[in-house]
Amino acid sequence: MESLHLPPPSSARPHPVSSSSYATSATNLNAIRQVGFAPLTKTRSGSGSVCVGKRVAWRRRTARQDGASSTTTAVEEGSGKEGLLLGEERDGSGSVVGFRLTPQAGVAEAAKTPDVALSREKEAEGVEGVGGKIAKFTRSIIFVTSEAAPYSKTGGLGDVCGSLPIALAARGHRVMVVSPLYVHGAPDKKFANVKDLGVRIKIQCFGGTHEVAFFHEYRAGVDWVFVDHLSYRRPGNPYGDGHGAFGDNQFRFALLCHAACEAPLVLPLGGYTYGEKCLFLVNDWHAGLVPVLLAAKYRPFGVYKDARCILIIHNLAHQGVEPAATYDSLGLPPEWYKALEWVFPTWARTHALDTGEAVNVLKGAIVTSDRILTVSQGYSWEITTPEGGYGLNGLLSSRKSILTGITNGIDTEEWNPASDVHIPFHYSVDDLFGKVQCKAALQQELGLPVRPEVPLIGFIGRLDYQKGIDVIRAAVPELMKDDVQFVMLGSGDPGYENWMRATESYYPTKFRGWVGFNVPVSHRITAGCDILLMPSRFEPCGLNQLYAMRYGTVPVVHCTGGLRDTVQTFDPYANDGKGEGTGWAFSPLTVESMLGALGIAFKTFRDYKESWEGLMKRGMAKDYTWENAAVQYEQVFDWVFFDAPYVQ
Repeated sequence: MESLHLPPPSSARPHPVSSSSYATSATNLNAIRQVGFAPLTKTRSGSGSVCVGKRVAWRRRTARQDGASSTTTAVEEGSGKEGLLLGEERDGSGSVVGFRLTPQAGVAEAAKTPDVALSREKEAEGVEGVGGKIAKFTRSIIFVTSEAAPYSKTGGLGDVCGSLPIALAARGHRVMVVSPLYVHGAPDKKFANVKDLGVRIKIQCFGGTHEVAFFHEYRAGVDWVFVDHLSYRRPGNPYGDGHGAFGDNQFRFALLCHAACEAPLVLPLGGYTYGEKCLFLVNDWHAGLVPVLLAAKYRPFGVYKDARCILIIHNLAHQGVEPAATYDSLGLPPEWYKALEWVFPTWARTHALDTGEAVNVLKGAIVTSDRILTVSQGYSWEITTPEGGYGLNGLLSSRKSILTGITNGIDTEEWNPASDVHIPFHYSVDDLFGKVQCKAALQQELGLPVRPEVPLIGFIGRLDYQKGIDVIRAAVPELMKDDVQFVMLGSGDPGYENWMRATESYYPTKFRGWVGFNVPVSHRITAGCDILLMPSRFEPCGLNQLYAMRYGTVPVVHCTGGLRDTVQTFDPYANDGKGEGTGWAFSPLTVESMLGALGIAFKTFRDYKESWEGLMKRGMAKDYTWENAAVQYEQVFDWVFFDAPYVQ
């Protein structure tokens, strides 16, 4: 397979760029569309068809011999025809759900679809959904996200958008994921199989015209679509680098949202566009302009009238708040300002003359989405409270009737103690001896005394305030008085990193601090530890506790969000004295409460081996697969189509 060859990028700055920024050729699809609110003028051509800005479309209905009608659609940009869209695909209600594209002669390479369509059918034959059944394609689903593993990932968002689409595709849905193409420097092997679709669109926003390209890979039954622009090609993670967050993130993710709204209409994937009757799943504020664009820019012109949009909130703490003056740059009509308007309370303003006016992208998404999901049931309640709502609790409470929580799943192939390539010994719920060996191997690797009778505690995560590192730091002197061992893996606040190094020197036979993040090491800690500690202040879902339970490692967690939902506190007297539960969830978040829960865990580990083994096995038997989560998502999909889409 050829490596990714990127075309010369257009400018990332918010000023007009030349349409010749990309070199186009006769072998490309050359479908260039003008996108953005500024040029939209609803007029009618001589034939009576609606014309929107520079984009001119007309349809000619012709009678078929069977009495039904077919449609021939030509799309023109300027004076050049880009090809024909022949014979729309309709569902049982008669709504258009896609079109078959017939490109002009010589435009075939990027639009070759028979082989792609055939490969989809063959791949589908080998994909088994829940219960081993393959369902019909029931929905066209568009994920819009700032990251999707394995292409990009900084946390749980990347995991969700890398795994849930595959689970939904396995159940028969047609699924597209739209995310930025984050590349810089040498060719990135993660994008080795990505191909240029030859489709370019022009987006009107931020004071100019910006051209973006679409790249594509069909993998695991999913269309992975990547939006290419110069602003995504820079060192660092998707949001920033060593100097902090990128200053143009509002611009970068506004481009993503505009491009994602166009992708179902212009990309001929597998021979058909996804069409207008699709379901958008937008993730966090980075994709939050999508529902606003659907309501403000498309539906008034009859486009996406049958589509729906679900907002998935992974972390309410990040909302995409920028100065109010930036609203004019977003490509939205002036009358929609109130949807995004945000006013800071007096105490949060910088000076006496500060009016506190801003735009809040996530707020706009909450207002205009048809339904709202969070990544756990507990978090769906917490964000409606003053403590967990970050100023949006009143708005979220008003939309409580359409707010649902679904616990994330985990990749059970990557995280499987019976086959994990990163751990030295394998084991299962029926044979736990390999876990004993993993613990000894981890102690030896870390330079700790190999003592199977000592409780080994692990922590894996960011070193910041949210994860409760300050509580761990305050508790360590008391904790180290006990006969225990403790290993921490993570990076973040330099002060906490230095504290980990100093603590390791002070307790050389009991404490290890691994500064940084290492995937194989995280797997070995998960497999080798007896206890996983997660004192997070808030945790929308949490994945590490799910990984831990699958590996027979007992979680001790703060009772919040998804941790409350997934970790059941051990009750030794339940079930006729045989006990039930999978760990300990403590509250409030204090040093004393955390040490109390750990003390009970240590006592159970040392003195009640049978109960401890029951804890391990119950955790390993829990079903937190993405297939299980996908079934719950499908129920929400059904609900969202019961009502009409959002309109102002």
